[in-house]
Amino acid sequence: MRLWLWRERVLSRRRVVSAAGCRPNPSPFAAGLLLHSRAVPLHRDTGPAGMDLSDLFAVFDSGWPRLHHLLALLCLCVVVYKSRVFWLQRRTEFRITEHFPGPPRHWLCGNILQFKHDGTDFDLILKWAGQYPCAFPMAFGPFVCFLHIYHPEYVKLLLSSTEPKDDVIYRFIEPWIGNGLLVSNGQKWFRNRRLLTPGFHYDILKSYVTLMSDTATTMLDKWGRYANANESFELFDHVSLMTLDSIMKCAFSYNSDCQTEGGKNDYIKAVYDLANLINLRMRIFPYHNDLIFHLSPTGFRFRKACRIAHRHTAEVIRKRKEALKEEKELERVRSKRILDFLDILLSARDENQNGLSDEEIRAEVDTFMFEGHDTTASGIAFILYCLACHPEHQRLCREEVTDVLCDKDTMEWEDLNKIPYTTMCIKECLRLYPPVPGIARKITKRLKFFDGRTLPAGSKVSISIFGLHRDPAVWENPHVFDPLRFLPENISKRSPHTFVPFSAGSRNCIGQNFAMNEMKVVVALTLKRYHLIEDPTQKPKLIPRLVLRSLNGIHIKIKPVAE
Repeated sequence: MRLWLWRERVLSRRRVVSAAGCRPNPSPFAAGLLLHSRAVPLHRDTGPAGMDLSDLFAVFDSGWPRLHHLLALLCLCVVVYKSRVFWLQRRTEFRITEHFPGPPRHWLCGNILQFKHDGTDFDLILKWAGQYPCAFPMAFGPFVCFLHIYHPEYVKLLLSSTEPKDDVIYRFIEPWIGNGLLVSNGQKWFRNRRLLTPGFHYDILKSYVTLMSDTATTMLDKWGRYANANESFELFDHVSLMTLDSIMKCAFSYNSDCQTEGGKNDYIKAVYDLANLINLRMRIFPYHNDLIFHLSPTGFRFRKACRIAHRHTAEVIRKRKEALKEEKELERVRSKRILDFLDILLSARDENQNGLSDEEIRAEVDTFMFEGHDTTASGIAFILYCLACHPEHQRLCREEVTDVLCDKDTMEWEDLNKIPYTTMCIKECLRLYPPVPGIARKITKRLKFFDGRTLPAGSKVSISIFGLHRDPAVWENPHVFDPLRFLPENISKRSPHTFVPFSAGSRNCIGQNFAMNEMKVVVALTLKRYHLIEDPTQKPKLIPRLVLRSLNGIHIKIKPVAE
């Protein structure tokens, strides 16, 4: 109220002064100096040096138009600066087109509009791969461009280097899984990789086989209602629950009962939503900006799904820490039960006796929880689908498994190396349907490829594992299912970088042996109990996500194996 009265007095005084032609308004900067230089306290009706507060308000009121001009000039400078930065970024990103021709792109949207997300996206990538040998650039909006590579020699050069993960796709993932092994770079990655490697020693993995068999048996028991129905059912949801149950029991000694409890599992739904939202953010280039994405409805859904995923992993860590407090020492834990991945996370120490921080532990648990269940679920689901589509190979696998297991209903560690033909079929399925269809790196130094073409520092590169595994220059009849490609004599004729479902080099998948063991266990026990039958009316429509998925699910029919 007082401010309003003062303003009224200011306006009336200014009108009087203006009419009298006296006391011109001083500059606001001079008034500011006067206020700063005199240590006279402000009272209700007077300012410094006896100046009436109404006069002081009049001084500053007259300076507002100039302040608006300064703000407008500042905003203009920011716009010019950001435009310059974006222009330089675009020029840097698109320098790769100097040596690598590629498909035509829109000036604003890049190649995004050419992907229909209807199950034909991988067909388009294979078409372009046939037109542009070794590599081609692919743009995601006006400022982000990746060199898409799929030739073994190109892949070898990149995966044999120590180049970091790119700062676009993995930056979008980081709010979910943190700065763990999947995302981190440099010394932090090297240190944490070294600390976590003991968690995947054979002695640790050996103890997991029985748990994997138990979780697979739970899933197969549930399938009994489909065995005589002569109707197809969706596979991926069942396998996702089973792999989540398995990773919880094996790596975290946590009994979730997620396979037997009713309803949709919140964590699996959150992971599905997060993968879709990250893919959507990549395709809509304004969402590349953190602020725009944060304020958008998509950003809100992303944060909500992150909270659900984090709540799930936080509960696992909390319960384990409580158990360790009761058991006091790690040696007592070791005497009670098998040491698991989370035990090693909590007890790991580097050469300076420094362990992982709470934030690092949560990031690694989030990372392994996702990679240990979702990627493995994709692999197993497509393996079972492939075997359903190729009954002759399914029959040979079943005969091999039956000879090894005899009357046993479970797999043991020693059985894993006794099923070579089944292992070859698994690898052929991973070739055709790699669980992770692509990975990305950012180049920190100039690269020169075997054909003489070069890639400047600062470029982004995506490795198309899907395209590499179906390259007709490497694989004869690449779309044909042929497990004999993985006979030892045939493997020796190819570069090791022609088949990389778990990546390769120093940054290969730390859990690849865990995943392969689980695939063998599940496939063997499934074939021992059921015949897998293709449903020709429901072919999978492949879509690229963080892991390979099908737009319409993966459907098969089953029948019990006769005793």
